[in-house]
Formats: sequence, structure tokens, C-alpha cells
Amino acid sequence: MNGSTIDVPTPDGVADCYLTKPAGEGAHPGVLFMIDAIGLRPRIEEMADRIAAHGYVVLAPNVFYRAGRAPLWETPDLHDPDSRGRFLQSLGPLMGAFTPAAVAADGGAYLDKLGELTDGPVGVTGYCFGGRLGWMIAAAHPDRVAVLGGFHTGRMVTDEEGSPHLLASRVRGEVYWGHADQDQSMTAENIATLEEAMDDAGVRHTTEIYEGAQHGYTMSDMGAYNEAAAERHFAALFELLQRAIPR
Repeated sequence: MNGSTIDVPTPDGVADCYLTKPAGEGAHPGVLFMIDAIGLRPRIEEMADRIAAHGYVVLAPNVFYRAGRAPLWETPDLHDPDSRGRFLQSLGPLMGAFTPAAVAADGGAYLDKLGELTDGPVGVTGYCFGGRLGWMIAAAHPDRVAVLGGFHTGRMVTDEEGSPHLLASRVRGEVYWGHADQDQSMTAENIATLEEAMDDAGVRHTTEIYEGAQHGYTMSDMGAYNEAAAERHFAALFELLQRAIPR
């Protein structure tokens, strides 16, 4: 694959991003890869390369660019639950930057860059909170996002006034959710509420429950990694992309 780091201007600065695409010439559809909260790192690049190998131009932004270029921190032992929990708690101050307006603006910048490199609508794939960001981008740019795949995405339904599921009426692309059945940030009740919101809004969607999977099941550098679930996710994603933005 042809992988490199590029800079993408945004209204709030410059986002460093991993860009990867198939070798050789020719046009390819675009995929926006929204990372998890752990950050832009080798596992993300590995996954993006695998998607690119199927015929897509993939852009994976450092969504924390406002705090600096990746890597922003020394990644802790993600196989240790306590270490991982302390690390995620430390991200609290950074999460405040992801307001709906900021996410929409960032998403527009990322989509603009993919628009320079590809033709037509793009697909979005998101992991953990990246799935939530992808959903917000799809809602903010409904005519530019043809499809969204969200995997082990938590907190799609909250008690807050701006709960993400309330954006369903703004989403026009096809949506796939691969929920982990052991994810306390997305309970069976939460899933049912999200399903109802998408049904009421007429969103074309598929929801699957990955049994025996935990939050973070696609990430091989985390203790939650589940190889069978990760491979299932790739199969579902490639089928989704091929249907919505064929190569």
C-alpha cells in the first residue's frame, strides 16, 4: 500500500492524518476512518491499509489534533483493564473539544480532502467513540456520506439533551452497527432506542450483535481484542462498502 502522513487544514488548525491508498494509478472511492479514543497509532494504520487493499483511498485523522500531533502520549498497557481505565479517564479534558459544531467542521475538512483524492460520496467507518463522531459527521453532511459503519460504538443513547440518537432524522446514508454484547456503554436498551430512532427517521440500517465481544473488539493492541469478531467486522464492512460505494 501507499501510506503516508498528510496535513489537512481545518477551521481550528491542522490535522495530521494517515492516508493510504492502493498501489498504482486509477480512481478509487474514499473512506473516512474515524479512530478510537486511544489515538492514531500502528494498529489504526494497519486496519486502514487493509481497507485500502480492497480498493479504497482511506483517510484516518488524528482527531485530537487540537492538542498536538500524533502520538500525543505514550500508550499505556491496553491489555491491563486498570491501566486502560486510568488512561481513558485522563482524556476527559480533551473530549470537551468534540462539540457538534467542531465535529461538523472537522468532518467537512476531512471530506474535502477525500473529495480532492476521490470522486463522489464517501464511506465512513468508526470505532468506539469514532463511530459516534462518524454518525455526527454523517448527520452534518448527509449528501456527502453514502454509508457509515460503526463498530463497538458506545454512548449513542444518553440522558443528555444532545444524545447522538436524536440526530437520526438528519442521516441519509446507509448505516451498519456492529455492537459488542458485553459493552456497558451500549446496553440492549440503548440499542433498542437507537433502532427505534432510525426506524422512525427512515434510516436504512442493519444492526448486529457480536456475541462474546467486548468494547474495543477490533483493536489487536487492546485486551478486549477478539479475532473472530474483528474478522466478522471486516467482512461486514467490505460488504457494506461494496454495496454503497463500489470499487
